[in-house]
Amino acid sequence: MIIIGEKINGSIPSVAEAIAAQNADFIRNRAIAQAKAGATFIDCCASVPEAEEHDTLKWMIGCIQEATKLPISLDSPSADVLLQTFPCCKRPGLINSVSGEGDKIDKIFPAIADTSWEVICLLSDDSGIPRTAADRLKVFDHILKKAGEYRIDVRRLHIDPLVEMLCTSEDGIAMNTEVIRTIRKRCPDIHITAAVSNISFNLPVRKMINLGFTVLAMNAGLDSAILDPTNRDMMGVIYATEALLGQDDYCMEYIAAYRDGIFGPRK
Repeated sequence: MIIIGEKINGSIPSVAEAIAAQNADFIRNRAIAQAKAGATFIDCCASVPEAEEHDTLKWMIGCIQEATKLPISLDSPSADVLLQTFPCCKRPGLINSVSGEGDKIDKIFPAIADTSWEVICLLSDDSGIPRTAADRLKVFDHILKKAGEYRIDVRRLHIDPLVEMLCTSEDGIAMNTEVIRTIRKRCPDIHITAAVSNISFNLPVRKMINLGFTVLAMNAGLDSAILDPTNRDMMGVIYATEALLGQDDYCMEYIAAYRDGIFGPRK
């Protein structure tokens, strides 16, 4: 599983305070903790007004790169900010994100075409978030077409089917799993990602919903996720699910992660 560590995001009050105070140690320590916990990418999101975003992200990127060599998931709703900021990263990472909305793809894809940067692609368009699996898959078709036009290999795409709150859903995660299974069947080499915690908004004991969703989504074909890698229960469930799905020969990765203290009793 590709783990995109979510803990350096200005929408989190403690991170917002650190950004406002230019508390570099706080940002560095969060990056180190997520790296030690098994993250693949460190997400970096400022959540400040767009006029301040480039400078803020540049400072945050510097803090993270001082702390770890893991690649950065550069997170902004603005394609212009992403274009302006991704050259600040020392090594290729993950653009978070593009969608079928507006001209985001036509700005980002040509900029990263001849690089090793990967990119999260949301299955939304100018009409918003499609209400059916069929309509989300139409956005997926559009993204694939654009990827072909700009020579973006599908192995660099992380398709996000857009997980919404379970408490407002009439069919649980049936639509999401249909989208995930269909994409996985059509494109075995593509990545499929999700912001795991979105599923549990406004519900009590959210971690239980998050854990259950992760297992079901991985069974459908999810291989990438935006989550808190320092959540030891979540990491244990991910390694266990990979083993149960036959993705971990002789459970060697599960055993190694346990020995390394990624999950299980604290050592």
